[in-house]
Amino acid sequence: MPWLQLRINSSRAQAERIEGLLLEAGAASVTFEDNADEPILEPALGETPLWGLTRVTGLFDAETDTEATDQTLEDKLGQSLPDHRWEQLEDKDWEREWMKHYQPIQCGERLWICPSWLAPPEPECVNLLLDPGLAFGTGTHPTTFLCLQWLDHLALEGKTVTDYGCGSGILAIASLLLGADSAICVDIDPQALSATTDNAQRNGLSEDQTPVYLPDKAPEIPTDVMIANILAGPLVSLAPKLASLTKPGGRLCLSGIIESQAEEVMVSYQPWFDFDPPASSEQWVRLTAVKR
Repeated sequence: MPWLQLRINSSRAQAERIEGLLLEAGAASVTFEDNADEPILEPALGETPLWGLTRVTGLFDAETDTEATDQTLEDKLGQSLPDHRWEQLEDKDWEREWMKHYQPIQCGERLWICPSWLAPPEPECVNLLLDPGLAFGTGTHPTTFLCLQWLDHLALEGKTVTDYGCGSGILAIASLLLGADSAICVDIDPQALSATTDNAQRNGLSEDQTPVYLPDKAPEIPTDVMIANILAGPLVSLAPKLASLTKPGGRLCLSGIIESQAEEVMVSYQPWFDFDPPASSEQWVRLTAVKR
């Protein structure tokens, strides 16, 4: 089905109002995009963050009267529309178009992350099959990639792992494919737990190897490796909890942290852990440590 899209270059102050007017005017969907290469890193709790310069795009049926829609929007906005343009979207097989953006990712010497519809580039390596979905974690984000690189260099044979904030389950599954015995997967989102179970099955792992839990249901069992790729605020508040769930001599990996937050997170864990030098990529930091 062909579509038209109206792209409006807006300010942060006007973006949400324009979104509402586009929906009132018949837009099937509205998206926000950064219009000035301005990163948003960690929003405040309950905040819907927007960029200073935000592009708002409304998707309309191809039969839409564009001039009449412009006039309707201007009447309701009470001013001329900001810089904008209409574009026709080519009618494509959007599922295949989306799949083009995902290619295998090498995450160290042994580990590859591969979309399930592509053949692994190096079949003899450890190949984790993962399809992008609603749960966070495909290996493309620096925080996930940094954790996967760290796991690739660990001796995991016979180890037990906790993936706290498991998302798609990618870190737990990677640990198991790299030799760990079992991985406890914890997340506040039931959809993430479902995604973890599906991805584990896709990689030939049993439910016994990848049990999934909401935080209040998770067993209080210390493991050899604790991984938490979430955000700085939750990591700070969870420090006593994650420390108690890590065995003495066990390894800790924390990510989802920007460079300016690393010191605060490290201080929260230093009563129990000795830290390695931080690793960073694109303003994001991975912290690793050993429990005393």
